[in-house]
Amino acid sequence: MRYVLELSYKGTHYSGWQVQKNTSNTIQRAVNEKLSTLLQEETLVTASGRTDAGVHAKQNYAHFDTSKKIPSDFIRRINFMLPDDVAARNIFSVSDEFNARFDAISRKYEYLISYEKNPLLFDIVCNYPYDELPLKKLNEAAKILKSHTDFAAFSKKRTQVKTTICKIKYAHWEWDDEMKLLRFTITADRFLRGMVRGIVATTVRYARNKISLQQFDQLLESKQPHKTDFSAAAQGLTLMEVKYPANAMKKLSS
Repeated sequence: MRYVLELSYKGTHYSGWQVQKNTSNTIQRAVNEKLSTLLQEETLVTASGRTDAGVHAKQNYAHFDTSKKIPSDFIRRINFMLPDDVAARNIFSVSDEFNARFDAISRKYEYLISYEKNPLLFDIVCNYPYDELPLKKLNEAAKILKSHTDFAAFSKKRTQVKTTICKIKYAHWEWDDEMKLLRFTITADRFLRGMVRGIVATTVRYARNKISLQQFDQLLESKQPHKTDFSAAAQGLTLMEVKYPANAMKKLSS
């Protein structure tokens, strides 16, 4: 049977989602190990997206196959085993053909910037102790993003994908007066490796008058990442939501 696990995690102390040869400290490895222990058979998960080192997720989904019956108190038991900074939210049954990565129809990311040092939010925001960025200019760049579909210029090198086409459905900057934070929200059908952080850092360059709007647009048109700024800090980025077709998943009682 194939199942899908809904997860959230703080990526601060991890080398990203994906299992890697040169490090054991990944979220995927932690989930694989605890699931295998709980189900008493080797269990491997495949996620909707491979978040980078230091990046967080409020909602990410991962499918896995098992020959074992899912216990009624599965969520409680797996959460007892998982590290404190990784949590299982729900478990769903799906068809054997379901794929958490390729069946997702949209993903939403959020990037947070704070102008003041805040020790309570240190792990989840990018501290920017400079002059405030003009919202108007930030959203001028966001508007241009929505007029493009090929984001090769915002994809890090050595990214193994068949296409760099992404359909951005929403991109907007706003000031959260209650939290005293600058928030960038972006939704698309898919994202490339490093794409959101590249967009954020390059947009900030435009807002600071380091490049013109025409140069920002030309960078997108160039499809070349060598002039893209990928310096936006990882801790400011969170995968907020992943959506699938209606009725693709059936929630289990556990």
